[in-house]
Amino acid sequence: MQVSNRKPCMKYAFCGISSALVMACGGGSSGDQEPDPVAVDLPIAYVKRPLPSDDQGARSADNVLTPAVFNPGAELILRDRASAGAGAVTVTAGVFEAGELYDVKDLEASSDGDKILFAMRAPEIEGLDEDEQPKWNIWEYELSSDTLRRIIESDIVAEAGQDLAPHYLPDGRIVFSSTRQRRSRAILLDEGKPQYSGLDENRNTEAFVLHVMDDDGGNIEQITYNQSHDLDPTVLQSGEVLFTRWDNIANRNSLSLYKVDPNGHNLSFHYGYHCQDTGTDASTAVFLQPREMPDGKILASLRATSSLNLGGDIVAIDSANYTEIDQPVVFNSGATGPGQEPLSTDTVVTTDIAPSPHGHFSSAYPLYDGTNRLLVSWSQCRLTDPDTEEIIPCTEENLAIENVQQAAPFYGIWIYNLDDGTQRPVITATEGTLFTDAITLEPRTAPTYIAPKEAVPRTALNDGNNDENEVDEDLVAEGVGVIHIRSVYDFDGTDTSPNGIADTADPALTSADERPARFLRIVKAVPIPDRDVRNFDNSAFGVNASQSMRDIIGYAPIEPDGSVKIKVPADIPFAISVLDGQGKRLPGYARHQNWLQLRPGEVRECNGCHTADSEIPHGRPGAGPASINSGAVVVGEAFPNTNPRYFAGDPGETMAEIYARVEGIRTPSLDIEFVDEWVDPDNAATPAADSFALAYNDLDTPKPTSDQCITTWTPLCRTTLHYPTHIQPLWEKDRGDNTCINCHSDQDAMGNLREPAGHLDLSGATSNANTAYLVSYLELLRTDVEREEVDGQLQPRLELVTDANGNPVYETNPDDSLVTDADGNPVQATTTIPVTPAMSAAGAAASSNFFSPVFETVDHNGFLEPAEVKLISEWLDIGAQYYNNPFDAPEN
Repeated sequence: MQVSNRKPCMKYAFCGISSALVMACGGGSSGDQEPDPVAVDLPIAYVKRPLPSDDQGARSADNVLTPAVFNPGAELILRDRASAGAGAVTVTAGVFEAGELYDVKDLEASSDGDKILFAMRAPEIEGLDEDEQPKWNIWEYELSSDTLRRIIESDIVAEAGQDLAPHYLPDGRIVFSSTRQRRSRAILLDEGKPQYSGLDENRNTEAFVLHVMDDDGGNIEQITYNQSHDLDPTVLQSGEVLFTRWDNIANRNSLSLYKVDPNGHNLSFHYGYHCQDTGTDASTAVFLQPREMPDGKILASLRATSSLNLGGDIVAIDSANYTEIDQPVVFNSGATGPGQEPLSTDTVVTTDIAPSPHGHFSSAYPLYDGTNRLLVSWSQCRLTDPDTEEIIPCTEENLAIENVQQAAPFYGIWIYNLDDGTQRPVITATEGTLFTDAITLEPRTAPTYIAPKEAVPRTALNDGNNDENEVDEDLVAEGVGVIHIRSVYDFDGTDTSPNGIADTADPALTSADERPARFLRIVKAVPIPDRDVRNFDNSAFGVNASQSMRDIIGYAPIEPDGSVKIKVPADIPFAISVLDGQGKRLPGYARHQNWLQLRPGEVRECNGCHTADSEIPHGRPGAGPASINSGAVVVGEAFPNTNPRYFAGDPGETMAEIYARVEGIRTPSLDIEFVDEWVDPDNAATPAADSFALAYNDLDTPKPTSDQCITTWTPLCRTTLHYPTHIQPLWEKDRGDNTCINCHSDQDAMGNLREPAGHLDLSGATSNANTAYLVSYLELLRTDVEREEVDGQLQPRLELVTDANGNPVYETNPDDSLVTDADGNPVQATTTIPVTPAMSAAGAAASSNFFSPVFETVDHNGFLEPAEVKLISEWLDIGAQYYNNPFDAPEN
């Protein structure tokens, strides 16, 4: 076997890889063999490894949410046939010094059957910290030349990230999952931050996202921008990349299937977001290791995120016709499904902790020989007798034993016939060993090639000449994409506009002030660094860390029909919110809990909005109900009673499309600005609404962005809000008699102690209860108690406790006897009086106590300026964080 002469990672020595055949467990001789009628007469490859264990030798679970875990002792084995008697060679033998233990996983074959891609991690280096240990690298073995090489030659480049799950693209490039976050790191540098790979939203490990590279490791490009993991990419026959995405905003913890083009365009949900409970007895189970089967269905592993079983069930997903197990792609088609079916026999395969009568599957790979068979890693069901600790079979009698547990997994390689449910062994299981990641090396039809997008002048777009592969070169140069929402009033095909879309869009029937949806806000995730990069306390996230940290990218007006077409910075994870005229997120429009992305020049369209719990297809092109906004009907004319300047150019155009065609695509602004442009200036019966701006320049307190970005928006402009820097100064601002802390502080003008007005202390003192926060922050967002001045101190105010009938409730001792005073009388119980917080981290709409004109019987109307109300509203809407930049938060 040949080994590339490239230098090894860091300090590892390459040794010659022997081409001698070695015996695998259950193997046979390497001599000539007669054809096996049940074998696959093609080479197969698989991984042999010890069962994972902890430092004390106890069996440990695998966890799909920590993909870079190192389990030393694996090796990649190649056999010339899928037969128990076939000869075998350890492909990775000799890469490292004899006796050193390395790890291998994620095998994939080229479509011509001549190459194997896989991920390999070099042995541990004694004495180094975890972040200094070797990284996972992508390797390739070519059968015809008997050559093994690391794809990325440079040690420095290879060790720049953890690289896993490689898969060949039709043009020879490689798609893989990686912590490199190459483009995201570059944007961080442009934002004035150091380059780092952001942690997943559980803040446990660096997030894995999809990248592509040439087959020599050059031209590495990030193509997805999730804040948690994008795993297990595979290439469909269509040329699209199917993968498992971990949606984890606010700990939603859903792992479902998504699709994206190899250039990063057209990212979309594909299947299973609401199918997380389809495991055994409705237990949580996720979709992993997806692969397209010859019949077009998706083969996937259905398993728990963490399991001592090291596997689960396997399912066939009809994702061409279903988006969920019971939700067809064609809305209201009447199809009942199911959209997924187990591929195991009628015997149960469990995905929870219960014993599994039909064992478990660790991996599955379809054969492409027309026989409807799979090459699987399968462990039979075995139990441990609770009395003798002996291994016993999974009979009905043994399964009924009290406290019986599953024994250690016993994975071998099998050929699984889907037609008759039979299984035949290829590699016999061995105690303490896991055989997995089995693949065949057989020629098959290569997927369709999806070419990179070509940037062309705007005048050349829509000329009928390869339009689907072209993007606007001006948008590319600007570094933006475009999102077009046909109507924010469209909720899963239901019209929620106040008067119906047509009448709501007509200024003569619905004025601007009567339209509930007025502006769109774009919010960007702030990646959280590892503590080695910035060590700050979790208190920086505020009272509710579920929204992590956020930047505001900008705002744009929503057109009268509810449509929006707006530029968005390319290559960032972003979310959107629908706002009222004061800049508050509208009730009924929850925070968007899935990260969107656009590549440079990309234009994406969606029909509208949906509720978080709705299983109606949303976000998948071609799925779900039709848009409620039919758009323009008469070409060449304006919508009824609107400015004739904005006339329809094509049937079905939304108002946002018409505006973009006439005036240009709306560019975001960090201010909220409104001009009633749609009213017909020559129609006196429909006067224009007053223009207004909620502008940062109207603030007398520190602005949360730069003056340059207020004047001229660019894709790098950010609004970054910190409570101490931008919100606290509002309470201390001199407003004469209406200065907030005049009444809302624990001392009057003479320095005398008092309970603040409305039991709300807005002073800038540090809290005694939690020194990480100012008093005002906790007072606004956490339940408090009423206080009173007692002997020169503020003490909780107490009230007597009575039962439902008004009778006194008395204090009792631990033995339930009554507590008595010095005179022997029972002591009535007392309790503190709670004070409901004025604000909520759920957003401005949930903070009505604060925004009510009459607050604690005092009319506060006009105390705050409109721009200040907007500032507070946007801070609450993005999560009421204490800091939104980890590098501004104090270090530990």
